[in-house]
Amino acid sequence: MSMRTRAAFRFTLGGLLLASAVGAHAANLGFLNDTPMSYMKQADIDSLRAAAIDALNKKQDSETAAWNNDGLRNSTKIDAQITPDATSKTGDRTCRSLRVVLSAKGQSMNLNPQYCREGSGSWVLQKKH
Repeated sequence: MSMRTRAAFRFTLGGLLLASAVGAHAANLGFLNDTPMSYMKQADIDSLRAAAIDALNKKQDSETAAWNNDGLRNSTKIDAQITPDATSKTGDRTCRSLRVVLSAKGQSMNLNPQYCREGSGSWVLQKKH
């Protein structure tokens, strides 16, 4: 096999491996296609984020706030139940977990973000390690 033929073979093989990896990756995420998050637009996300912050500020642990995307120009109705839970305080730092249940088109999903703030500052979403 000539050097040029061998290089073309390796290039083609590499391309096929890359294409199959990308296809497999996309196929593995297919379960997300019909989740409520897949129907959300930026206006929905921004509104839900504001509702979460409002719940953090105004609701006690285990007290639920309802949210929906009515009036946000999304043809898919999305609802959420937002429940603060597990408030902890260390010095001036307060942390709260949220239980968020999103529902759309007969599907639901659970999100469990945690927010913390210093004093009366802004709530900051915490990265989970």
